[in-house]
Amino acid sequence: MKPDTERRSGDERRRARTVRKAVFPAAGLGTRFLPATKAQPKEMLPLVDKPIIQYGVEEAAAAGCDQIILITGRGKSAIEDHFDTSYELEMMLEQKGKKDLLKIVRQISDMIYVSYVRQKEALGLGHAILTARELVGHEPFAALLADDVIDAPVPVLKQLIDVFNEKQSSVIAIQPVEGPMISSYGVIKGKEVPGTGGKLFEVLDLVEKPKREEAPSNLAVIGRYILTPTVFETLSEIRPGAGGELQLTDGLRALLKREKMYACVYEGRRHDTGDKLGFLKATVEFALKREDLGGPFREYLKSLKF
Repeated sequence: MKPDTERRSGDERRRARTVRKAVFPAAGLGTRFLPATKAQPKEMLPLVDKPIIQYGVEEAAAAGCDQIILITGRGKSAIEDHFDTSYELEMMLEQKGKKDLLKIVRQISDMIYVSYVRQKEALGLGHAILTARELVGHEPFAALLADDVIDAPVPVLKQLIDVFNEKQSSVIAIQPVEGPMISSYGVIKGKEVPGTGGKLFEVLDLVEKPKREEAPSNLAVIGRYILTPTVFETLSEIRPGAGGELQLTDGLRALLKREKMYACVYEGRRHDTGDKLGFLKATVEFALKREDLGGPFREYLKSLKF
């Protein structure tokens, strides 16, 4: 039998390669949704009856992440309040016998452990991730952009974690994008992993928002990442790019020089709720899927004269 110290060190190494923490950058000003976001965070805008960020947190929890790290800024206290216990509301619902609503409210605060880091200046996505360094520590972690709400039978983050568990390397989510819209994304240059049916690629390079004719592929990066802690080293070493911001893409390119990285074509339907039209489409589609709303809402839509 191995000595206790040796067994403990082995256990610690195995735990260090398990993704338990999920980071949510949520310090942006949400200017595309003004005036609605003048006094409330864009992450709290509701899709039907749940705020945008809750969809991402539920995805992380369903993928096995039990610790959520929210990167916030000024004017974001509503996010903290949403995931906190509301004693007055719960007491009122309990006294009035509204058990179904009470269960919904309690599920929000009970589903995960949440901690917060304040990003004092909006210095880019890379900087936002870097602010979580002390809370993440020396272990792999997930990063999710709440604007990307993805409807999938298997949570996209779980799809990435399954790849990470096999490859023990950083994994990013990608989707095919055709035409000029490719210039709105980070794009990978990759080598298909044999036997994966075009679903998994080893990343060779990353290009941020390339011109259409210069894009290395049609595979665009979307807001789901599994990253090793080495990314904190690369983010702390790179120089600010346009607008004085630390770009996550630059940090990932530097990471490629040290470690392997993979890109997974996820299964699911993505909604870009950071865009007004995308937000409206997501609202309609999520409402139509609801058992309590889908039927009447579908009939209403059919009644409209276009």
